[in-house]
Amino acid sequence: MEKLEKLLERLDYAVVQGDMEKEITALVYDSRKLTEGCLFVCIKGTAVDGHTFLKDAAEQGAAAALILEDREGELPPEVEKSGMTVVKTADTRYGLALASAAWFHDPAQKLKVIGVTGTKGKTTTTYMVKSILEHAGYKVGLIGTIEAIIGDTSIPANNTTPESYVIQEYFHRMAEEGCQCVVMEVSSQGLMMHRTAGFTFEIGIFTNIEPDHIGPNEHASFEEYLACKGKLFRQCRLGVVNIDDPHWEQVLEGHTCALETFGFSEKADLRAADARLVKRPGYLGVSYTAKGAEEIDVEIDMPGKFSIYNSLTAIAVCRHFQVGAQDVRQALKEAKVKGRIEMVKVSDEFTLMIDYAHNAMSLESLLTTLREYEPTRLVCLFGCGGNRSKLRRYEMGEVSGRLADLTVITSDNPRFEEPQAIIDDIKTGISKTDGRYVEIADRKEAIRYVIAHGQPGDVIVLAGKGHEDYQEIKGKKYPMDERTLIREVLEELRA
Repeated sequence: MEKLEKLLERLDYAVVQGDMEKEITALVYDSRKLTEGCLFVCIKGTAVDGHTFLKDAAEQGAAAALILEDREGELPPEVEKSGMTVVKTADTRYGLALASAAWFHDPAQKLKVIGVTGTKGKTTTTYMVKSILEHAGYKVGLIGTIEAIIGDTSIPANNTTPESYVIQEYFHRMAEEGCQCVVMEVSSQGLMMHRTAGFTFEIGIFTNIEPDHIGPNEHASFEEYLACKGKLFRQCRLGVVNIDDPHWEQVLEGHTCALETFGFSEKADLRAADARLVKRPGYLGVSYTAKGAEEIDVEIDMPGKFSIYNSLTAIAVCRHFQVGAQDVRQALKEAKVKGRIEMVKVSDEFTLMIDYAHNAMSLESLLTTLREYEPTRLVCLFGCGGNRSKLRRYEMGEVSGRLADLTVITSDNPRFEEPQAIIDDIKTGISKTDGRYVEIADRKEAIRYVIAHGQPGDVIVLAGKGHEDYQEIKGKKYPMDERTLIREVLEELRA
């Protein structure tokens, strides 16, 4: 338990009714979890407004409520009569972040927190940083798009950056587990919604930025997207930024941290030189030499220029933890990210990989990278999600038709749509190109087709699902892991 006054001591607020000496038994921001003696933080979301549950909070014995100061209307009479303390503040999301940090006794102070923001590369970079630091003997927690990792426990993720209460709870558990460092993905939405308020990052990383997440319920404009990314560099001690990105100076506007740069540019503090593609049967990778702040020869088991950026970022961070060159080299060879250019060995003659690319921008980036390896054929298998924009389907179809030698159109998460209707939309996009395609709605059968018809020197990519291990059909999630499907297909083909 904590006194209300203690939980809100770092927040600017005004007391509407009641006293601040109350003992709080729980911190709640979801009305379904209201308990007697709790502090209920009213969050105004796009679909649900927590303020509409103030009456419920009073009736269930909440000790206090934190509300927006510009909330419309009078307090419900049940609230006024209940004796529940009501406190108002300018931004209850910010209030939740500060109260959560206080509730868990500021666990981030016991950890060195590394935050990674950018349009692409966040997930891979976090796993690379974790791999290098663990090789050097550190115990490292992770929070990201795929999962949170606390000791030996993996918790599947719902958001790239969880709600502030969940972040603080994870930090608390990591500190209890003996973690010294945490590496986490920091989304623009997370920054905009103050999910990372209430603590200071040891290092903030900027990978790159492209127009993305612009639209209803996300960012109103690219300028707003840039500004939200930039918030990280007013909340960290050291900023490590990609100097090759044309927008890096805009992102850093108003920064308060020390700065270091990385990239291919001669001006970068840490730069990549002598980059070479590495290609063997069933293997695609890249090698380069890191120069400047560190001098290391590197080879990684992931293809393309963006893999160089991701690993260079990890080196730029880990050098501040006194990690030796041998640990860096070995860790980068072993770093694997489920569903991110994940190579699966199926043949000595051709290469097959799984990747999360699920929109036109990420698919174009992936296929363009794979083209550089001059495959005999580039084969792209993908589908699109149901109850989502048809435009995405047209665009992905057009990208694959233009860049792949063969496209295999299949099912993804059809949700409440018919798989064939989604396939027909993808075909509309492909028809704008001269690209060859086949359509096989059953994803396992589509995988069987590409493996059975693989030719020497082919590069085959299964796109769209990545780390997902389910297929969503008519409101229900069914188990479906592409790795399992591949294994089953191989066993059946051998039989």
